[in-house]
This record gives sequence, structure tokens and C-alpha cells, in this order.
Amino acid sequence: MSPALPDHVIRELGRTEGDADSLGLLVRDQDTRRLVLLRALLDAAGEAPATVLPPRRLNRLRQDWALLEAADRADRTAARAVLLYPLAGPWAQRCLRGLTAPGATAGLTSDLDHLSALAAAAAIRAGLAFSVRLTAPGGGLLPLPTLGALQTDPGPVDIAFDGDRLTLRPGRPAAATVSVHTQPDGTTSSPDPRWLPVLSLAAVLPGARPVPLDDLDPHRTSGSGLERHGLSGATNIEAAGRKAWTRSWSGVEPLLRIGGEHRLTEAAVLLRCLVPLGPPPGSGPTGQGAAHCSGTRREAFGAVLSSQPASSAYFASTLVHELQHTKLSALGALVRLHHEDAVPRYFAPWRSDPRPFDGLLQGAYSHIALADYWQRFARGAERVAHRDLAWAEHARCREQVGAVLPVLAGSGALTHEGRVLVNEMISLYHRLADCPPPTGHLARAAAYVTTARVIWQQRNGSRRA
Repeated sequence: MSPALPDHVIRELGRTEGDADSLGLLVRDQDTRRLVLLRALLDAAGEAPATVLPPRRLNRLRQDWALLEAADRADRTAARAVLLYPLAGPWAQRCLRGLTAPGATAGLTSDLDHLSALAAAAAIRAGLAFSVRLTAPGGGLLPLPTLGALQTDPGPVDIAFDGDRLTLRPGRPAAATVSVHTQPDGTTSSPDPRWLPVLSLAAVLPGARPVPLDDLDPHRTSGSGLERHGLSGATNIEAAGRKAWTRSWSGVEPLLRIGGEHRLTEAAVLLRCLVPLGPPPGSGPTGQGAAHCSGTRREAFGAVLSSQPASSAYFASTLVHELQHTKLSALGALVRLHHEDAVPRYFAPWRSDPRPFDGLLQGAYSHIALADYWQRFARGAERVAHRDLAWAEHARCREQVGAVLPVLAGSGALTHEGRVLVNEMISLYHRLADCPPPTGHLARAAAYVTTARVIWQQRNGSRRA
């Protein structure tokens, strides 16, 4: 979507860094792609046969689009906070498939109803007065993306906005009107318990946007295949859970700062929302087994999906880990990094299954950032127990990356940009050795990787280990 990046930006990103200007190039490209996707959806709707999109439904879509355009004219920044919201990406792709792919129309009507909610939310954020009738889906939860959701019976809901206050009137007899107060930053409040606001976490840096903790958007995990990646499903957070998330989040900023100013910058620039997941599979009722899981979605740029972190330190490291995936996916969309195929054949110490080359690159990139982060954390930690834990995490991540860097470096299918990126990763890997962990940590980490390789070979046979 944009011209190729200069080498100095790719070198910066190869070190898992990136200042606001460099990261801004990735953000602008992803934002442009989202707007093109939305336009493609509108065009596909206009070309769809009446059997797929009846005239009445097409007319409603065009009315919703007109409200979106009016909101964009009233306050472009505010309206696009909704259009560019990460969780609108999976929804738009799903709608486009429903309009264009044979046999993919299941759920299209309810999916397109969500455009009405998006348009209403954009108009509310832009301060544009309007009134419209929306339809609450079968689950009885009518979302207004980025703002909140109304608990109501399925069916029509009349909503009106006067530029400050939002009113929602369910269509069933004797249902009382719900009044919601809105703020310019998108936060909402209401004394009526039927209105569920999106929890907003404080901005990472002054001047940055608050971070929604969104457990309401209906498309937050749809089509993500979480289970295939060892993740739990989306969850709704009770009051006690919200307090726990807020408490952990309050300690993230100073811990990210330990990892370097670039860690704060990437969180401020790239992170647009958090999606809470349930406890990870196998954790058990008393916390046995895995304690945490997290992930990202390429089609939901800026979203991090995560179960509740055990501490602020692990919350910070989760952001470091997942935002590298966000960063590298956006870079790979902007410039071609390699021409390898997608066959899963490679050993990765952090996975039990074979990985394709691109997955190997993604994993190595995120783990070398973690190795760097935990090394800095260990050097700055005051308590011995914290230092020891950080050195152990650093050693494990460093040894894992060292096991796969030769495969990445030896590929003849890297492009120029890919070669620049991998070379910087190698340089960072060697710089980490300038400050080794205390005796024993690397030995244990090396044994861990060796054992993982043996188990992987036993399970996967002759594939590349």
C-alpha cells in the first residue's frame, strides 16, 4: 500500500525497536488497508445479486454508510477511532467473504446489521446528532463498538444522540429508556445496569489514547481459531476481574520503561485494545499447569488477546511479546521479507508442532525481544527473587532463538529487506552475550532446548529440526 521502507527503518525494526516515526509508517499503512477493505465491502454490496443482498437490505447498508461519511466529515479522528478499531477488521473480512464467496452467506444479515452499530458509534464519537433503529441480535446484547453494549431482548432498539447524551429505547412494551452519558474520549457511563461500558485502561504515555479492555465486541474472537493455537476463548469480566486487570495494568508502565523507552513507544503507538481471554486450557481450577496465554490476529491490527496476567511484570512481557507479532506482521504486509513456502516443517523450541518459515521468523522475532527485555529487567531488578526469575526467562528465550537463527540466516529465499531484518536480529543476539546471566541459567536453558528438540524429533520424525 505504501512505498518500500528505507533500510535504516528495517534495521531499527530488526533490533525489535522502532521510534514513533518508524512505527507510524506501519500504522498508516495498516489504516489505509482497513479503509480500502471497508470500501471493497461497500462495492461488493453494490454488486451482489439480490439473492445475496435484497434491495431493502442494500438500502439500509447505504444509509449506514451515509451516517459513517457524515460522522467522518464532522470529526474524522473521532469517527476513525471506530472504523480503524482492531475488532472491526475481522468483521469486515467476514462480511466481504459473505458477499463474494459462494456458499459463505451464513450469518451475513446479522453481520451487516453490525454496520449500523459501527455507524452509530462513529457518529456518537464525532458528536453528530442522529436517531436510528438498530436490531439487537439473538444473544440480547446490542453492542456499540468502542463504547459499550446494551443488555436487552432481541429485536428493535431505537437510539438517539443529541451530541452529549445517548438514549436507547428497546422495542418491547413497557421497556424503560436507557440514558447514557458520553465523554469525548469515548468513555461512557449510565446509572442503568442494562448499559455495560467498555472498560478503559489509562494511556501508557501522556498524550497517548486510553486502552479499551473489550469484553463486549461480538467479533473479538470470531474466526480466530484460538483453540488451534492453545488459547482459551473470549470471556466477560466481572467487577472483581476488572479491578484485577486495572491493578495489574497500573504497574505496567514502569516495567515497560525498564525494557527501554522503545517498549513504551511501541505500546503507545501500536496497542489499540486488549481482549480478555479465559484461563488457559489445562490451567485447572487451582492454577496448575499453564497460567497464561496470549495472541494477536493479523486482521485485527492493534489488538492483543490475553488471559489475565499473574502480575504486572508478566503483563509487560506479554505486551513486549505480542506487539512484536503486531509489528512484524505489519512490516511483512508492507514489504516482502521472504519467498519461502507455507509448509510447516521447522523445529521451534517454543512449539511442539512443526512451523512454516514465516512462523519460525515470527517466533524468533518475538522471543529475541523477550530475551532483551528480561535481560534489562534482571539488570534493573532490586529484589534477588525478581532478578533470578528474569535471568531464567532471558536465558530460555536466548537459547530458543539461538536454536533457529541458523535456519533463518541460511535461507536463500530472504528478500533484501528480509536479509537486513535477520542480520539485525543476529547482531542483537550476539550483543545479548555481552551481559551473560549468572552461572547455571544458560546451562539449564540449553538443556531445555535440547530436550525440546529430542521430543520434537520423536513426535515429528524427519522434518527439519
